[in-house]
Amino acid sequence: MDVLSRARTFLPSGDEYVTEDALKNLRNYKYCSVDKSFLTKYLYRHYWEWAVTLFPRWMAPNLITLVGLSFEVFDVLLVLVIMPDLVGPGPGWLYFAFGIGMWLYSTFDNVDGKQARRTGSSSPLGELFDHGCDALNCTIAGIVEASAFACGISWQTVTIVFFTTMTFFFSTWEEYHTGVLYLGYVNGPTEILTLAVLACFASGIWGPEIWHVPAAKGLPGVGLLFPASWELMDAMLAITGVAMLFGHCLVCCWNVYAACKEKNRSFVATLPQLVQYVVFASSCYVWLSNTTTIFVNNHLVLFLVTAGTAFGRIVSKIILAHLTEMPFPSYTVQMVPLVVGAILARLGLFVPSTELLFLVLSCMFVVAAYLHWALVVIERFCEFLGINCLSITPRKHREKAE
Repeated sequence: MDVLSRARTFLPSGDEYVTEDALKNLRNYKYCSVDKSFLTKYLYRHYWEWAVTLFPRWMAPNLITLVGLSFEVFDVLLVLVIMPDLVGPGPGWLYFAFGIGMWLYSTFDNVDGKQARRTGSSSPLGELFDHGCDALNCTIAGIVEASAFACGISWQTVTIVFFTTMTFFFSTWEEYHTGVLYLGYVNGPTEILTLAVLACFASGIWGPEIWHVPAAKGLPGVGLLFPASWELMDAMLAITGVAMLFGHCLVCCWNVYAACKEKNRSFVATLPQLVQYVVFASSCYVWLSNTTTIFVNNHLVLFLVTAGTAFGRIVSKIILAHLTEMPFPSYTVQMVPLVVGAILARLGLFVPSTELLFLVLSCMFVVAAYLHWALVVIERFCEFLGINCLSITPRKHREKAE
């Protein structure tokens, strides 16, 4: 016990993660979202309303979220065992497993909120837990999708993960300032995910090599606009990048601007909050641009898990700040290994063995720090709200806590 007690003195306390005064602001919590998607309105909404009836009423919404995430984690394990080079080609059933895993994750992710309302167990913890899992899934799903496209240990895979994390960061930043989770007419969790699932199935039917034909052949007419050396995959990433910038990031900026104007606040003052993601992305880019082992020795998945876990902490802290009305967080300690790794790589101080050791230690630190933060914050939420995380608390106990 003495050892454990000493260890705890080096770890942040629960009050350092979220203060008692901040927890009191949970009383003001009210979930608000807008979904403009036609797919949701005319198709998926009815599917989700049917799907929630398949879950027993005793099953907690957060447990549904966690089980949904496990499908994607299982897909990554399949990648590591069957197709560790992220190229393959793997057996046809593997790509169908990727698509089914994504679809089940999406279904469970949309059903958990309906289950909460169905059982009267909605809480601020549900939003934190749900969005926290979504943040981690940005990297997990990116690895799976890159495998389905046979992108390999390459910058194409890095770009896919970059797109997922960047859009999620902007959405979270937007929600912090507007108080509304806004999903446009074409959004990631609906239309883009649907296309990703269909792409996995296409790889299972025709093989992933269909994504690596010349762009001019894969996109007749339009493909001629791209360099002759480009593959269809390169063109798709370029189109996605432009759509992401103008159809999502700038829309998020406009919505934050409108919210600031309505509240008589400075929009310019919110822009430095984006620096955190710039530092995150830049550190990853610099490290990968100067690596001695990540690409050549197939350690990209390990790197992405490390960076993705740090990203999960970054955005989860923003969600926590939104729920508890705390100031916007501008720093997390899990950024340190990425920044230090980028500096060491840029200065040429790594050799393959030392870089791998540093990467493994960084991954262990980032995951341990994330788990400690998550478990402590969840425990404090549960104690304050009088609920359990993965089981439904009887209403009388919740009322007593209130």
